[in-house]
Amino acid sequence: TTAPKARACDLGIPFNGQTGKHNTITDVSGIETDHTTLIDEKGKEAIRAGVTVVFPKGKNSLDRVFAAWFTLNGNGEMTDTTWIDESGLSGSPILITNTNSVGTVHDAVVKWYIDKSSDDDWDLAVVAKTWDGYFNDVNGFHVKKEHVFEAMNSAKSDSGVEGNVGGGTGMVMHDFKGGIGTSSGKNPTQLVRYDNRGSTTNE
Repeated sequence: TTAPKARACDLGIPFNGQTGKHNTITDVSGIETDHTTLIDEKGKEAIRAGVTVVFPKGKNSLDRVFAAWFTLNGNGEMTDTTWIDESGLSGSPILITNTNSVGTVHDAVVKWYIDKSSDDDWDLAVVAKTWDGYFNDVNGFHVKKEHVFEAMNSAKSDSGVEGNVGGGTGMVMHDFKGGIGTSSGKNPTQLVRYDNRGSTTNE
């Protein structure tokens, strides 16, 4: 078996601030996440792809959260950014997959919500792409709707899996092998909670 790779904090690399209990995104109350990972090297072209899903309030909630986005490299795709710019909110899960699977994943999320709660008011999905074309047969369209359903249905609040999984399975960034990472941080100052009506409460 292969030993898990050490995380940056485990290696003593300094970061500002204090992490959450597990230093994962699911330290934040309500967040659920999971991955579907596809690895197959038996065919003509290697398959190293997948999909990652993050539900900001859990898969059974349609509550909106404050949202914003930023582009470092515009040669890519992320859906639903127009609504985020306009409203500053998102009631959607966030999904990550490879470049050529963005459409498939987006369609799958819409189908999942229609089948689950067709009468409810839900937002279109935020689907972001990564590049895995060096390690994956990206033109083979191997990510299917059922892979998206699998990740969405199995999302949970204790998923700390990272690395070569889900949408990060074949990911390459700046000519280096990338992957899925996760962390959390605590705000050391007094927190102020804002609701959608603009009122505040101190915590």
